[in-house]
Amino acid sequence: MEHINKYISENKERFIAELIELLRIPSISADPEYTKEVANCANAVAKSLTDAGADNVEVCKTAGHPIVYAEKIIDSSLPTVLIYGHYDVQPADPLELWDSGPFEPVIKKTDKHPDGAIFARGACDDKGQFYSHVKAFETMMNTGTLSCNVKFMIEGEEEVGSENLGVFVKENKERLKSDTILISDTGVISNDTPSITTGLKGLSYLEVEVTGPNRDLHSGLYGGAVANPINILCEMIASMKDKDNRITIPGFYDDVLDLSEDERADIARAPFSLDQYKKELDLSDIHGEEGFTTMERTGIRPTLDVNGIWGGYTGEGAKTVIASKAFAKISMRLVPNQSDEEITKKFTNYFKSIAPDSVRVKVRPHHGGEPYVSPTDIPAYLAASKAMETTYGKKPVPVRSGGSIPIVALFEKELEVKSILLGFGLDSDAIHSPNEHYGIFNYLKGIQTIPHFFANYVKYY
Repeated sequence: MEHINKYISENKERFIAELIELLRIPSISADPEYTKEVANCANAVAKSLTDAGADNVEVCKTAGHPIVYAEKIIDSSLPTVLIYGHYDVQPADPLELWDSGPFEPVIKKTDKHPDGAIFARGACDDKGQFYSHVKAFETMMNTGTLSCNVKFMIEGEEEVGSENLGVFVKENKERLKSDTILISDTGVISNDTPSITTGLKGLSYLEVEVTGPNRDLHSGLYGGAVANPINILCEMIASMKDKDNRITIPGFYDDVLDLSEDERADIARAPFSLDQYKKELDLSDIHGEEGFTTMERTGIRPTLDVNGIWGGYTGEGAKTVIASKAFAKISMRLVPNQSDEEITKKFTNYFKSIAPDSVRVKVRPHHGGEPYVSPTDIPAYLAASKAMETTYGKKPVPVRSGGSIPIVALFEKELEVKSILLGFGLDSDAIHSPNEHYGIFNYLKGIQTIPHFFANYVKYY
């Protein structure tokens, strides 16, 4: 594979420059004001695939943002790898917390990234990661080393629930037919300790609304006599966990698949420093469900978190009112064998049941997804493990992630193939947060590792 390394070395500055240009496009799928920019980004992705040597490149319209499809079929008798990624990004707010413009990429060195990291929204999630596949494909095409058929499906709605991707998959099963799906939207334990994500959490995401009086009221004239929706919402949310931080929704844990002691021991073998974890997050102590370690809480236990809460006056100065309404956005991360539909139903029923008669409650589901677990004895996993062992010099550790990629379970259901989560980012890369970044080392390591996956997959298939 020396010719691959040589090609990457000779072209790495261009690879970095091209990613930076992609990161300049504010492809924020959640905000309708950026619809045109999302479309521009889809076109840019399509062009990059065409330039890399893909065939049948198409920007496919959906009821929402477009999906980019491309393929290279070199021999129908060879296995086919379907690459999935997403070009849309999270909103960049709060803008004042960014050290540089979220869509004005800059390269800076950090303790975790001494070779430099690109700071921009979407750098790690997921533009830098899926673009590694584009550049790895280009590398294989230009060095004559592409050993499998390859298809690309890069979508523009992952950050808003992939609502239209499910429709696209169901309508294009033959087109998307493949032997495995390769996804880089996860990470590694560290740049010294490679890992492969073997489990993802499911998701139930909702918005709740609590209404009291028919208008905002003077807090002096009405305080103490009328229900304050903000106070009540806070009390309701607080009551959804007990003193041991277990979720109090009836039946919430009924379908949770408990791990064996051996499986928990495997999790404990992954390198982890609690002191370093607290230091990086500036925490004096950790918090979570009693009886489980930090790694278990994030990887194998379901959670409930408030992602946003608002109501009343939040501007400068004072305004003494009792708000008419209060709102919150709440996400629950789910584990095997929980169902997002069942959990959404249980949450809704319970939330309404604990509301006092003095307020009215609405629950609006947004989006969800099922948990996913990948076996570690299938050809695609073995190929990924060997590829990482080759490029990192260490056998990767299998880990379960607290994150969710809802579409992965749908892929297995509709396309009847397993997905391999071959990510290269770090947990400290601030995805979804101000100052998101992605290491130059990680970006190039992805480009270097992916061709080894293809070469190994043909052997193990």
